[in-house]
Amino acid sequence: MAMFDRLKEQARALQQSQGARAGSGQQHGHGSSSGGGSKAQLMGLFKSQLASAKAELKSGAYRDASMAMCALVAAADGRVDPAERQRVEELIVSNEVLQNFPPDQLRKRFNEHVDRLTANFELGKARALEDIAKAAKKPVEARAVVQTGLVVAGADGSFEPAEQYAVRDACSALNLSPAEFGI
Repeated sequence: MAMFDRLKEQARALQQSQGARAGSGQQHGHGSSSGGGSKAQLMGLFKSQLASAKAELKSGAYRDASMAMCALVAAADGRVDPAERQRVEELIVSNEVLQNFPPDQLRKRFNEHVDRLTANFELGKARALEDIAKAAKKPVEARAVVQTGLVVAGADGSFEPAEQYAVRDACSALNLSPAEFGI
């Protein structure tokens, strides 16, 4: 429970900083003053934050890094069964931000990474982290890649230790502190 409390606090801080950066005076009132909140609300908040940055997330580096991140989280436990692969693919193609890209491109990149990770996890992980690192040049993209990973990791209602390690590795590749995301 403490992990999700930290994630909620981090999400609130990110939400406030994104609102301030936008300079529009627009507030995302849900969850900003409440002390509670469910995991589903937290995942909704991450999705909302990603959606607010959608216009800035159109580069090939973000696309490739996000698909590598999704695959790394999906394969964090060393395997990806067909149902899990399909569930993550559905999350990817239905994600509002990722709709900036053709679904076939997303599926192809995601599945290539999953195939590498399941064939040889260490080599596949190294390749995924290379693609993730491409987003490090733009802080908005780098943080969005991590948020995408958190949304995928939390989609099943839990954030397993192996998924946490995968997100930490991605943070390292992106030169971000895992603490920024409550991990």
